[in-house]
Amino acid sequence: MRQLEDDFFTMFIPKQNRISVFSYLFKEGVLVVKKDTVSPTHPHIENCTNLEVMCLMKSLQSRGLVRITFSWQHNYCYLTTEGIEYLRTYLALPPEIVPAMKTAWSH
Repeated sequence: MRQLEDDFFTMFIPKQNRISVFSYLFKEGVLVVKKDTVSPTHPHIENCTNLEVMCLMKSLQSRGLVRITFSWQHNYCYLTTEGIEYLRTYLALPPEIVPAMKTAWSH
């Protein structure tokens, strides 16, 4: 009988890749990730694999920091208000900087 930990793995994502993904997500406010675990790169984020982006978004979703909608083999990830505050703290950004989706809403 196999143990549970044999089926579980932890993925190490380099800090620079995490910062790249979080910076893009904060700047745009939304992120699209194709359900493709073998793609060597994400089309909008340099030096990150699609799998790394998918795993980071899943982690943020489990903490309530992003909302994910799945359609046609793509995950559409939207920052929540809590997610904006978390990323602002993580990236050490001033309160004047807001995601692009927030500026579009305010007009």
